[in-house]
Amino acid sequence: MTEDKNKEQELKENVQDTPETEIENAQAEGETAETAEAETEEKDPLAEAQEQVAALNDKYLRLAAEFDNFRKRTIKEKADLILTGGEKVLSALLPVLDDLERARDNMQKSTDVESLREGVEMIIGKLDKTLAAQGLKRMEPIGTLFDTDFHEAIAMVPVPEDEQKGHVIDCVQTGYLLGEKVVRHAKVVVGQ
Repeated sequence: MTEDKNKEQELKENVQDTPETEIENAQAEGETAETAEAETEEKDPLAEAQEQVAALNDKYLRLAAEFDNFRKRTIKEKADLILTGGEKVLSALLPVLDDLERARDNMQKSTDVESLREGVEMIIGKLDKTLAAQGLKRMEPIGTLFDTDFHEAIAMVPVPEDEQKGHVIDCVQTGYLLGEKVVRHAKVVVGQ
């Protein structure tokens, strides 16, 4: 009980020690803070909305500029690929071209037709290997079922056997595949 009395007395002394002006000032500051808060609350929604609009507009403009730069860079990279994409294939074909030039020079000097024929066959073989190394495959359509995805029919001929109907009988022009994509359709004669 004595403790309670001591606490009450300390509180009274603290209240008496504090001048009334300080209490009034504290109350006035509290009131001004409240009125300032009320004013900022009234101004805040509009100011906040304007700040948000400005921030979103800035973000939008930055994203639009970044996308435009990305688009331009992608177009430039594609153009570079188109221009230099064939460089690998062309570099691989240069030795074959050199062989063809040597064969032409030898045709003018040589009278041995058989050796010239062998030389041309070797060059064709080298060209086939070079193109195969680049992913080009020759179609072998003879005897297969006619397929418009791979073949182009230039003629239809009657066949004696029913097994040959709808099948490729002859190939007039060889077709080629690059991977799984048709580069050139094979021109074929189909059995009817």
